[in-house]
Amino acid sequence: MVYSSSSIRAFGSLLCRISNGVYLKPHHSFTLRSVFLLSGSFSSSSWYSSSDIKVLPLELQSSNSVRKIWTSSPLCMGRRSCKIAGRKTAQDLKKAKLYSKIGKEIVSAVKKGGPSPISNTALAALIEKVKELDIPKDIVDRNVKRASEKGQEAFIEKIYEVYGYGGVGIIIEVLTDKVNRSVAAVREVVKDNGGKMADPGSIMFKFQRARVANVKVTDVDRDQLLTIALDAGAEDIIEPSMDEYDTEADSSERVYKVVSSAENYPDILSKLQEEGIKFKPDNGSELLPTTPIEVDDEAMELNKELMSKLLELDDVDAVYTDQKY
Repeated sequence: MVYSSSSIRAFGSLLCRISNGVYLKPHHSFTLRSVFLLSGSFSSSSWYSSSDIKVLPLELQSSNSVRKIWTSSPLCMGRRSCKIAGRKTAQDLKKAKLYSKIGKEIVSAVKKGGPSPISNTALAALIEKVKELDIPKDIVDRNVKRASEKGQEAFIEKIYEVYGYGGVGIIIEVLTDKVNRSVAAVREVVKDNGGKMADPGSIMFKFQRARVANVKVTDVDRDQLLTIALDAGAEDIIEPSMDEYDTEADSSERVYKVVSSAENYPDILSKLQEEGIKFKPDNGSELLPTTPIEVDDEAMELNKELMSKLLELDDVDAVYTDQKY
């Protein structure tokens, strides 16, 4: 018996509705006794439900046999569990990106000035940054050795600009030893996730580059921080957005961003340290939007997905947006 693509889609939609409306086994699966043959494979992007539960591929390969059909990916047990898992993933990714960027900067510094921090001032400065950011020393040792490996090229900094959903602008910072590879990977992700590459300068003017000190909201009184930071020469204090579903753990991860010029940055850090306020310095600088753009929930989630996929690329070190959260 031959089935049309529309019939197959209708069958998949029915399975989705069943999975959303009745109790299923722990992994949202059930068994079906096959009495017909379906050939071919289907991508998860072709199947979906109105409740945004992604459907996994179906494969029914033989008749008169029992087959397990997966109708959706495992779900988090409530929004709180999802937020905790998402927060940990974001923290791990942020740390990995920091280590990767420092490693590439060390390789470039060694390529240009040699492996000795005594004669190589750029490498010496990076070693001091590693100490400041509390990065393991083996990151330095491993990448100094890596720089001497045959075929290892110096890393080049590139910036790509992208239009996201709802008129949002996205800036991608890349440090790569293969420019053609990096631009091809970025273009593919942007295209696959509904974005559009922008001409150089068409997005960047919406951002300002600044030095930033991050202070956890649980470590300081807001008014105290405002007084100390502004008196020390800070240009602005950016407060974190709040969510009605925030837990204590969520609040403990939110930070005030103390924004400063490069000239005033050392004085601000010294003042915060003097006042006993714990902080985490930036990794050189950050791009901050001059006028954040507010978008609807759907556009916000699509932009988050796009930026998440971009950050998964090895060559990408940072992604910035003017989307308002």
